[in-house]
Amino acid sequence: MAFSCWGALNSCKGKRGRGETQTEELATNNVRLFSYNSLRSATGDFHPSNRIGGGGFGVVHRGVLRDGTRVAIKSLSAESKQGASEFLTEINMISNIRHPNLVQLVGCCVEGSNRILVYEYLENNSLASVLLGSKGKHVTLNWPQRAAICMGTASGLAFLHEEAEPHIVHRDIKASNILLDENFHPKIGDFGLAKLFPDNVSHISTRVAGTIGYLAPEYALLGQLTKKADVYSFGVLILEIISGSSSSKSAFGEDMLVLVEWTWKLREEGRLLDIVDTELAEYPKDEVLRFMKVALFCTQAASHRRPAMKQVVEMLSKEVNLNEKLLTEPGVYRTHTSRSRQLSGSASEEASSSQAYKGKQFVDDTFATTTQLSISDSVTQMFPR
Repeated sequence: MAFSCWGALNSCKGKRGRGETQTEELATNNVRLFSYNSLRSATGDFHPSNRIGGGGFGVVHRGVLRDGTRVAIKSLSAESKQGASEFLTEINMISNIRHPNLVQLVGCCVEGSNRILVYEYLENNSLASVLLGSKGKHVTLNWPQRAAICMGTASGLAFLHEEAEPHIVHRDIKASNILLDENFHPKIGDFGLAKLFPDNVSHISTRVAGTIGYLAPEYALLGQLTKKADVYSFGVLILEIISGSSSSKSAFGEDMLVLVEWTWKLREEGRLLDIVDTELAEYPKDEVLRFMKVALFCTQAASHRRPAMKQVVEMLSKEVNLNEKLLTEPGVYRTHTSRSRQLSGSASEEASSSQAYKGKQFVDDTFATTTQLSISDSVTQMFPR
């Protein structure tokens, strides 16, 4: 593969040991390398006007390479310092994972303390920007577009879980990590990045990586990370796509319920369609209901009762009869801090000391025990708003 430049390799010159030789071999065989200066040039010295996103893993700028190729350039946060060889080993793994619904890694920069990833550029930014963003960025998506985003995301996630080598648990499925191309086809971003950070450093400064509103309760409270945590997050994402509302920023009803709770409540009342985005003037009711019911299966409290992503793909793509009798109860995690903001006085104190996990008892499928969950101040501090 031709390289745009050799800055990263030149920085390794001087004392040449076995590690540097291995780094050069790995880079020249598999990974396209960019110098830091070339990426500075591509982004206008990382100018704020070119910033298109940011999060715990780092800041993203749009850029144009010397050959005219548009790219998205993610500067990883300082905590992700690794040796060049170790870093490139992980990058090599990520770059080999290819699927129509996964963002393609173009190359990287490993120069000094800089660790920068270069991705394909997607014209419509993220689902969060298009569906949940400000009026200036907001785009009205029709039902076929929303259904295709659900399907494509499910397909990409199923690939990560079952077909990628090694299998990957994403850990942070959310609207801002679903990027959209010029035709609004979805591609999952930020997969595989967790390994670039030490175990004690994540984008929430704890062993749990993820975003409030999308976190499976067993992962948020106990740190139990399995594929089923991704399934839960995907279920929340479906509800956001259907409702046009953010799971972490919106509250519903007099009780100020989070999106998952509100959806389950509407199901009990036979009013599921009340959650549908008012911007959807026309939609096939049966199909929308099926998608919402799939979301309910994905957001159950007991992780072992959630379907695998391959099953989710099948449930979304076919007109199948979903046995709602198998649904148990929702798993909902939220900090008592966020709940307290909605209340005052003694009611607030009561909420602060109450359990923040709906589905108080659930079957722990790792230890096969029934666990009573409660939330403490220390857990709340793990998830600053």
